[in-house]
Amino acid sequence: MFSDKKQKNMDSSKNAVKINFIEPNTRFVGEIESKSDFRIDGNLQGKINTSGRVVIGKEGNVSGEVSCGYADVMGNFNGDLSVNGLLTIKSDGIVEGQITVGKLAVESGATLNAQCSMKTAAIKSIVDEKPKTAEKTA
Repeated sequence: MFSDKKQKNMDSSKNAVKINFIEPNTRFVGEIESKSDFRIDGNLQGKINTSGRVVIGKEGNVSGEVSCGYADVMGNFNGDLSVNGLLTIKSDGIVEGQITVGKLAVESGATLNAQCSMKTAAIKSIVDEKPKTAEKTA
């Protein structure tokens, strides 16, 4: 009777979203490979590769290379940032370097000093469109 409940609780915890933290006053140098989300409130120098979300907190400072599914920047980022989905730069966020994103949202007050390119298969160029010719009416 009790073992069934315990087994169900253990199974549900396997499917729960896991978040990795780098706490304030922590410095990490190296390379991280994961499928989980990350929250960085300390200093990270190196490389992160995850299909999850990366959140750089207000006290967070990241320099290096980050490749992720989604990202929110409230602190400082300097380097190469590749985001498959949405990159959100909050009002206190600073992003410098080179970024490649699916979508980009920049709040008022944020700093974006980067070369930016969009990951979109069907980009429609305004320049390539032919202007419509005016038709004369009688």
